[in-house]
Amino acid sequence: MSASPARREDTRVGATPEAIQAHYDAGDAFFALFLDPTRTYSAALFANGADDLEAAQLAKIDWHLERAGVRAGKRLLDIGCGWGGLIERAVTTHGAAEAVGLTLSAAQARHVSASRNARLSARLEDWADHTPAAPYDAITSVGAFEHFAAAGLAREVRVAAYGRFFAKCADMLAPGGRLSLQTIAYPTGFDRAAYDATDYGVFVREHIFPESDLPTLPEILEAADDAFEPVIIRNDRRCYARTARIWRGRLRAREAEAVALVGERRVRDLDRYFRTSAGAFDIGTLQLLRLAFQKKLAFQKKRTRACP
Repeated sequence: MSASPARREDTRVGATPEAIQAHYDAGDAFFALFLDPTRTYSAALFANGADDLEAAQLAKIDWHLERAGVRAGKRLLDIGCGWGGLIERAVTTHGAAEAVGLTLSAAQARHVSASRNARLSARLEDWADHTPAAPYDAITSVGAFEHFAAAGLAREVRVAAYGRFFAKCADMLAPGGRLSLQTIAYPTGFDRAAYDATDYGVFVREHIFPESDLPTLPEILEAADDAFEPVIIRNDRRCYARTARIWRGRLRAREAEAVALVGERRVRDLDRYFRTSAGAFDIGTLQLLRLAFQKKLAFQKKRTRACP
């Protein structure tokens, strides 16, 4: 695990490490109360009527690893690695030669670093500061994109920030490399200003995910266009609704333990978030996008011509 130098304030338009830690560093014991054994804190992939959360989370992880082209001998970077469930499965089940995870949560980095598998590692590092030892064959990012732009920014500022992320990913990928991405998103044409002014908008921004905002699909595709070709786009919003309801049920079943660990206010806030967001995913006010991209050959040639 290595700490990164501070980001330049003139380039940061998303959540600071402090904002990320305010949510994700509540303690491993707390998250273990309602997450599945993989400790995956993002929407699962329910298929064929399955209701088992762990199986659905593994199905989601496998979907991303397969779409990113992770297989024997390949090198993977996971941006926003959480507690490491994806990178662990990359090396143990998909045969990756190396899997590196990036996180801004010190608690998550410590958890991953406790693994004795020499082929996986976690760095307490921002993606913008990461310098790979060699190009990666695949990149995954599940549930981190939501933190790359803060609320209240103009559309062009958000798209430019997302564009820097995609350009950085393409720079770190070998020719023909793939990127698999998952993010919560607003539907096209969503009225951000009206939402931000609501009681619930203020609640999420101040108590759940500070300094963060959601993209729309057109913003993602526009930002990626210079570097990547989209291969698969799917909206699995109902999967997130089901995931959130399972998390809420588990949290409520162990409410006393949760309150003892993090306090009544935090438990109440998270319960409200799970309940309300599940409804928003049901009706389409929120989307859950899973996207697979392939690095453009033209991007590689453009970067080569730009080199002195």
